[in-house]
Amino acid sequence: MIADYLRRGVAAGGVAGIGYGLYMALVGNPLSAYVEHAAHDHTHGGGGPVSEATTAAVSAGSGLLWAILLGGVFAVALYLLEPALPGSATARSYVLAGAGFLTVSGVPWLALPPAAPGAIHQYPIGARMRAYVGLMFLGAITAAAAVLAYKRAGRRHVGLGVVAGAVPVLLVAVVLAVAAPTVTTYPDHPADLVAAYQGLAVLTQAGIWVLVAGAFNALSRRRPGAENESTHASDEALVG
Repeated sequence: MIADYLRRGVAAGGVAGIGYGLYMALVGNPLSAYVEHAAHDHTHGGGGPVSEATTAAVSAGSGLLWAILLGGVFAVALYLLEPALPGSATARSYVLAGAGFLTVSGVPWLALPPAAPGAIHQYPIGARMRAYVGLMFLGAITAAAAVLAYKRAGRRHVGLGVVAGAVPVLLVAVVLAVAAPTVTTYPDHPADLVAAYQGLAVLTQAGIWVLVAGAFNALSRRRPGAENESTHASDEALVG
């Protein structure tokens, strides 16, 4: 059964990766080049059209591989954690996608936001990597706390569950916003340009998780016996 989940997860990651690769080639790379140009106030011509085409191809390929990796991890995590997730089979995929986003990007980026081209880092890369890994653990704990809070309060009312589930996320966001030091500075960048770049990075990563969950659900519905599959998977995960 886990092999079926994994196949669907990889396929769902491929679907999301195509969209992400196109975004990087058509929007992400030009935006990065614009931000870099705005920082240095001159054009870096470099390799010309061939260089731009190569960069677009590498970005598209990297985006595809990243999304396929996320799809595989998503599928294994869903197989193992599905019994503990609230909602219907379809809703559980999106709950897990939200938890994945909080773990991999959402919470870490509250303290270590995505760096725009030309950023000046205040800490060495080793320290930033160690901090990012620690923040990923914090993100996983935050997501688990949100799910548990929702399940407990949701027994009384769904709206109350949503509010309770949001509390751990908001608490971590406030604490990190107050306590986290400044890790990057942008002396040559307009503040609104940096904010737009970082906002698009956050939305793009969130979109990948949503696409993976949506494509996984669509592939699940097309399988014979799909209505009973999530129940069987839950039973197997509990016993095994």
